[in-house]
Amino acid sequence: MRIFDKALRGFCVTLSGSKEQPWLPDREKDDNGRNRHDLPRAAIASHRAGHTAMIAACDIASPSTWHGEAIIADTLRRGPEVSLESSDGRWRFSRWRQFVGSYALPGLPDPLFVVQLAGKANVRTWDRDGWSDDAAYPGAATIVPATMQTRWLVDGELDVITLSIDSDELRSASVLDQFSRMRFAFNDPLGSALSRQILAELYEPESGARDIYVASLIDALKAHMLRGPARTTASDFPVSAFSSYRIHHMMDTIRRHPEAEHSLEKMAADAGITPSHLCRVFRKATNMTPHQFVLKTRLERAQQMLSQSDAPMNVIAELLGFGSQSSFNRAFLKFCGETPSCYRNRRMQG
Repeated sequence: MRIFDKALRGFCVTLSGSKEQPWLPDREKDDNGRNRHDLPRAAIASHRAGHTAMIAACDIASPSTWHGEAIIADTLRRGPEVSLESSDGRWRFSRWRQFVGSYALPGLPDPLFVVQLAGKANVRTWDRDGWSDDAAYPGAATIVPATMQTRWLVDGELDVITLSIDSDELRSASVLDQFSRMRFAFNDPLGSALSRQILAELYEPESGARDIYVASLIDALKAHMLRGPARTTASDFPVSAFSSYRIHHMMDTIRRHPEAEHSLEKMAADAGITPSHLCRVFRKATNMTPHQFVLKTRLERAQQMLSQSDAPMNVIAELLGFGSQSSFNRAFLKFCGETPSCYRNRRMQG
């Protein structure tokens, strides 16, 4: 296994001598020294002793011979922050992190598995005649088929992990068909978790034990992909921009301030949608209505207060936004199967 760990700062890469960049092969030139191909060239700037060196063009090979990461690096004009590649070149794992607006990728030679690590929470792809209604979010996964041209709208920080697997390997495993169509912004917790763990290890000091562990994680991620990532029904994904980003924002607000009113009308007005539409998308994302989530959050906080404080029942009820102690008692009994007093006594005795 060969490991490349290159921190690239800015859009210009400082090279020393003729040192090669592993993700950018040599490009053919004509007799006059000019590149034969029209794709963008990476500019290299070197600043030494306060003087700006000459701007040189990277010699980059014919695009028809590039692997996917070289194409991505050429499009973004910047290589991956950290990269891992098998010794035979049959798979490549990379992290890409930079601020971008929108960009277009030509077709890649092999399918690409993408996990959005962090960054902008509203990344879209071009869909027929406009940007997609659905949007990727941190934790979402995407499969880009080989040879498919794609366009992306980030308009902020791009922070993604990519894994490309050689098409011949997918074909030999009889799973190439499942990578033949675009799957955008779907939920794949295992693929995301494995990708994050691999990345975390790549920032650790090199050692034989680390390399063995990373190799086993890569094998697990490949096996997960070959089996078919995120086997769910089509209705489960993609998650729309509203039901991912805004719903999570609403949930965080409720958790921070469970005592607030959180009326359906106010939450819907803040989101700019109708109350009925808010109920539909909230239920789809959480399997409960906004009111049920507010009540659940208040009662879970009540359990903490009953276990960790001596506050009277009426004070807890008031602090958590219940209209009266009796309404708090009824809701708690229905939620926990016992009264607040019984719950506190049992916790104290335990």
